[in-house]
Amino acid sequence: MQILVDALNVLADALRHHPEIALFLTLAIGFWFGALKFGSFSLGVVPSTLIAALLIGQLGITMPSFMQQTLFLIFLFGIGYSVGPQFFASLKKDALPQVAFTLIMLATGFLTTWAISKLMGYGPGLAAGLLAGGYSNSGTLGVASSNIGQLGLDAQQTAAQTGLMGVAYAVTLPTEGVLTAWFLASVAPKMLRVDLRKVSKELEAKMGIHDEGEQAYRPIVTRAYRLANAALVGHTPPELDAGLRGAVVTRFRKGAEIVDANLKAAIPEGATLVLSGSPHALFAAEKTIGPEVEDNELLAYPTEELDIVVTNKKAVGRTVQELEQYELGRYGRSLFLMRITRGGEPIPATPDIKIERWDVLTIRGARKNVDDLAKSLGEADRPTSKSDIAFMGVGVVVGALVGLITFRVGGVPLSLSTGVGVLLAGLVCGYLRSRYRTFGGIPAPALWVFNNVGLNGFIAGIGFNAAAGLVAGLKAYGAGLAVNGIVVAMLPIFVGLLVGKYVFKFHPTLLLGAVAGARTFTPALGALQQEAQSTLPAVGYTLPFALARIVCAVNGLLIMLVVR
Repeated sequence: MQILVDALNVLADALRHHPEIALFLTLAIGFWFGALKFGSFSLGVVPSTLIAALLIGQLGITMPSFMQQTLFLIFLFGIGYSVGPQFFASLKKDALPQVAFTLIMLATGFLTTWAISKLMGYGPGLAAGLLAGGYSNSGTLGVASSNIGQLGLDAQQTAAQTGLMGVAYAVTLPTEGVLTAWFLASVAPKMLRVDLRKVSKELEAKMGIHDEGEQAYRPIVTRAYRLANAALVGHTPPELDAGLRGAVVTRFRKGAEIVDANLKAAIPEGATLVLSGSPHALFAAEKTIGPEVEDNELLAYPTEELDIVVTNKKAVGRTVQELEQYELGRYGRSLFLMRITRGGEPIPATPDIKIERWDVLTIRGARKNVDDLAKSLGEADRPTSKSDIAFMGVGVVVGALVGLITFRVGGVPLSLSTGVGVLLAGLVCGYLRSRYRTFGGIPAPALWVFNNVGLNGFIAGIGFNAAAGLVAGLKAYGAGLAVNGIVVAMLPIFVGLLVGKYVFKFHPTLLLGAVAGARTFTPALGALQQEAQSTLPAVGYTLPFALARIVCAVNGLLIMLVVR
């Protein structure tokens, strides 16, 4: 037994001196326990990580603020980048309703804090800490603590109220944090009577967001056919193509020789042809050409479906019909225009549509021909495992600097904060990437790491740093303070769900994101995205979060003035 105690002491000492080890231990526990299901109940990764950090933090572990903030900024940029195109599309029609919705939720939280403070006899310090903790908003705490001198208290009273502010914040933040994240992800969808994952996928389809995984359906297929129609012998591939109604010859076997289709090649008797086209077109072509045959060697040539960003001035202004005739036609029509994307949105590829600069053409065909076409039209945008970290780094720096800009209203310093600034930068960078696909690429697996490790690492820091204050606050004020914090946190959520559904009629996915944003509780967004298996809750989250950060900061001063 003594050996075990000594080993635990050694481990605890190692964790205290090396908080990076404690961080990864917390992440391991949080991701493991958060994935467990007890019947239909699952606590989720974010609340599990916070609980693990609060328990491990009792060993006296703290996370440096710069490390915690770094993880938070990585998460916020990743979220903004993921939903930037959808956010700007929804901003045009939903901005004013989201502003009104956010102000209603913030007023509910403020009035609830005021009522509880009057009923319980809380002074300005406890009231400000209760509001800051209930809304998970450090800006509220910062403005309140920096402006407490405006209350006209003496030095001793000022110090006492500032201390009580920190105690209330430490007690209420962890308890409401776990409950809020779990409630929004697990209970709120049931209150709205929706399957969050299902309605999120439906909204993704409506907004043109598609799963990039492998699909069984192929719009263009390739098969081998024996030329049995004597009337077609000696014709060139373009001549055959004209009568095949959607199918085209891409290559053929001439004896033992394999010949790529070109404009002058004559097809001999007994040739085996490779035809590409839609399944329906190939079914019809078989009746004209001859029977399908097995010829693995003939079919064994590399093909590719590639996104090509149009930057060449010679291609701009051409119609789809001209593009197919003069560009794709150079290869004997062995290339197919699958779709056109403009400004991040798909557009119909009708013959009279004119190609514009920065359009993205998805081309399918033989790889060497696709490569050649990409050089002719602009730049290839191939899937890659590399992230444009330079683009991300500049975005984070610019966003953080914008967030640091401070202005004063009635003597109260206000700023967006570095967090909101980086979130907005992520939105802009994601939007730019969707429109100009030649730079700024970040693959989906990298975004997953940014979102999940960044968020849960930040949450671990909150738990470590709040652990000591939690115990001290509970000893001094009992569970009543924690319960009051839950009321401040939860009542605005109930009001928001009702108002958002019946008054503003928000889509459930966007409504839950907006509630998390108006509550300024980022971990709840992570829990929502995990439950929805979608990033779309962030579309509803962003504007309420940015507005609430500013209003909550002002409320830190106002709540002290009304309860003093």
